[in-house]
Amino acid sequence: MTLTAELVAAFSALDTCTIANAIETFDCRLRNEGFTDGSVRCMFDDLPPVIGHAVTARVRNSHPPSVGRQYYDRTDWWQYILTVPPPRLLVVEDTDDRPGLGAFLGEVHANVLRALGCVGFATNGSVRDLGALHKLRFPCFAGHVAVSHAYVHLVEFGQPVTIGGLNVASGDILHGDRHGLVSIAPAILPKVPFVAQRILAAERRVIAACQGPQLSIDQLRHIVKPLA
Repeated sequence: MTLTAELVAAFSALDTCTIANAIETFDCRLRNEGFTDGSVRCMFDDLPPVIGHAVTARVRNSHPPSVGRQYYDRTDWWQYILTVPPPRLLVVEDTDDRPGLGAFLGEVHANVLRALGCVGFATNGSVRDLGALHKLRFPCFAGHVAVSHAYVHLVEFGQPVTIGGLNVASGDILHGDRHGLVSIAPAILPKVPFVAQRILAAERRVIAACQGPQLSIDQLRHIVKPLA
């Protein structure tokens, strides 16, 4: 199942924590998988949530080429990007011995990707040109920030990758915000927003009761039961 405009709007109103809570109710995977760990962080926590189909690639950046001064640029993968349904979220695994030495994404590259229907970027490596990326309102999730692109080059694309402990295949649906990224199985995709809103309503009842003038332990047990 692919993302529709209605689903994008529904998920854009939700945070990743609530989505993760909703996914748990379906028992479709273990609760300690399906999301990035703290090694990949949101670069711009003031931007709204983003959701898209993953477009995967692998890069290296530390070592100079054995012949010539630089690696040849790969532009063949631009056509591949367009084979993944929009909206697209580029997910790049830096497989170098020193991940993040050089940044694959900067201002120019972000503009190219946005022109190709990408709504965000995620990597265990680096990004740079943060001011320009923020002005572009291009959500980025990364393990590092770098000054230079060094010898960064595309190794392959379309293969499964791993960033921040999250295994990602091209076409996977990812949602991201200031907390990180979470993957959403296509089978439950249309059901998640409804369940998430139900969870939020239950949480609001608990919070309202806790902030009220009086609350007994028995009342607390009763109102938190729907969250269990």
